[in-house]
Amino acid sequence: MNSNIHVLYIDDEDNNLKSFRATLRKDFKIFTAIDAEQGLKIAQEEDFHVVIADQRMPGMTGTEFFEKLIEINPDPIRILLTGYSDIASVIDAINKGEVYRFIDKPWNIEQIKNSIKNAADIFFMRQELKEKNVRLKKLHTEMNQFVYSLSHELRGPLMSISGVSKLAKMEVADPQILEYFDMIDTATTKLDDFIYKMLDFYRSTKIDHKVTEINFADVVNQQMEAYRAKFDLSHFHIETQVNQEVPFFCDDSKIRVILNNLFSNSVQFQKHEPGEKRIAITVDVREDEATILLEDNGIGIEDRHHPEVFNLFTRATQKNVGTGLGLYMVKEAVEQLGGTITLESILHVGTTFRVILPSLK
Repeated sequence: MNSNIHVLYIDDEDNNLKSFRATLRKDFKIFTAIDAEQGLKIAQEEDFHVVIADQRMPGMTGTEFFEKLIEINPDPIRILLTGYSDIASVIDAINKGEVYRFIDKPWNIEQIKNSIKNAADIFFMRQELKEKNVRLKKLHTEMNQFVYSLSHELRGPLMSISGVSKLAKMEVADPQILEYFDMIDTATTKLDDFIYKMLDFYRSTKIDHKVTEINFADVVNQQMEAYRAKFDLSHFHIETQVNQEVPFFCDDSKIRVILNNLFSNSVQFQKHEPGEKRIAITVDVREDEATILLEDNGIGIEDRHHPEVFNLFTRATQKNVGTGLGLYMVKEAVEQLGGTITLESILHVGTTFRVILPSLK
């Protein structure tokens, strides 16, 4: 029993209406109209899942009826009954009336019953998709609010704890107590870094592009200031080179996510033994694309780990640093921008990442 499926049938022949209702009333909830005008009036008062109309009716054809029905309610699935072959009418019905299916007259009961069921399935799937889209938009809004709270409500207190700890260390001479404050600093730094990574993860994977003109020299200089504030780079030789003579358009926040995580990896996965620690960032901008090259002489990545380093929560080393998010976020951001990323790495020698991004304007 499909009485939850509401069907409107319009036909100018009263016998057809009576036959339709008598035959299908046990299967569906049936409404009938003797002409298109009456059908439109009923459609304004009732909600339907499937609407069936005869093409040849006085005053208004089935196609014209469907055109007007779309203005009232575009959701019902439309089926056109036609007793003659007229390709122009068929094309018109598809283009203007957005007809789901054609059925020849006189109609066969099983054929029309199956057509109604199939049409209703499409209606309910579309409705479910609409509801899911509404929930998805709501979830997206809530996620934006959550990320804002994560950034301000959590990072703020962490910075306060870190600040108080630094002040306390200036007034304490006991080495054991100083060690406790160092432990506090290490924990707050680690937690803040994880929050920062989660924010980057959200920016790189969940937020739509915001395309602006990119001045790579400014971006690299700003990020280098942030890195020097965040990391101890006193033992590093840092080289930066930007070659840009043409405008380039891209998503600024996603470019910073790419640079942040590649640079962070190069710092964290450096060798412990003595010797020069080197990181080089090179950006070459051409007419339609930019190439970002980040090279280091760190611990490198074994060949067997190369295919999986961009996977979520993957670590290519036993070294207890990082969250396993960094390179995944880089790849996500690069792919969302329509770019490519390649890796060259030799164990105990160093690693090179090459990112190529298209200009988005």
